[in-house]
Amino acid sequence: MAQWYCVVNGQRYGPIDELGLRDWIGQGRLTAKDLVWTTGMTNWVAAETVEGLFTPSASGPPPLPNSMVSPAPSQGTGGQTPNARITARARNLLKGNWGLPIAFCLLLGILSAGGGVPLVGPIVSVVLAGPFAVGSAVFFLTFVRGGKPDMGMLFVGFRNFGNALGTYVLIGIFVFLWSLLLIIPGIIAALAYSQVFYLLADDRTLDPMAAIRNSKALMQGHKAKLFCLQLRFLGWALLCILTLGIGLLWLIPYMTTSLACFHEDIKPPATAEKIKEHQPFYQWQPQQ
Repeated sequence: MAQWYCVVNGQRYGPIDELGLRDWIGQGRLTAKDLVWTTGMTNWVAAETVEGLFTPSASGPPPLPNSMVSPAPSQGTGGQTPNARITARARNLLKGNWGLPIAFCLLLGILSAGGGVPLVGPIVSVVLAGPFAVGSAVFFLTFVRGGKPDMGMLFVGFRNFGNALGTYVLIGIFVFLWSLLLIIPGIIAALAYSQVFYLLADDRTLDPMAAIRNSKALMQGHKAKLFCLQLRFLGWALLCILTLGIGLLWLIPYMTTSLACFHEDIKPPATAEKIKEHQPFYQWQPQQ
């Protein structure tokens, strides 16, 4: 599927698949005068000059002059994108780019296990889980926003270790307490808190309770959709058992990329400008 890049209000976005770009046009987010680019073009052109939209793409666009673009996180649709299209976008993003996400998830898994050291390992896992969750959110948000993810992002959560750890502990306590009322309330609570670390990645000034409240607000009306999205990976997980777990090397990055795409989609359309006012852990840089 074609991969497109566009400039909207001085901010560059991409790669965006053809279906996603058509959604933007239908929502009025991409206008006839906005610039677009895909493989086969020698330069950026106004969207209205592209006949029939679109041509398959295999490489990145030429760099824009700094005066034309200000990198920023992408905007959401408020949760209007179907889950099938979210997973399709994740696959398109990963196509030809599996190496770094697989390496990142593998390193994350090894470190999260505490090196497999008896007794000490589980304690280390709990202590590091929060900061690593923030680092994972930063990595995959950067990836889906068309930025430059790197392995070092795994450790950016340690810049605000207290908040990251406190948030992880509070979520564990709250989910446990809700689970005492039967399993379903616990699942609902876990879904409500699912966006916490993405929010912390975009605004490191959030304290644990503020991040939890914001996640609950963001997930209003979207918990069932996230649950259904996660169910889409159940069959793949069962197949991974037949590969003795080797298939997880591909499934985990696929799942994590899809969940990051889900977070980007449920945000209100005006969220990107608000994020720019915060203090993210990492300055999102577009690929050149």
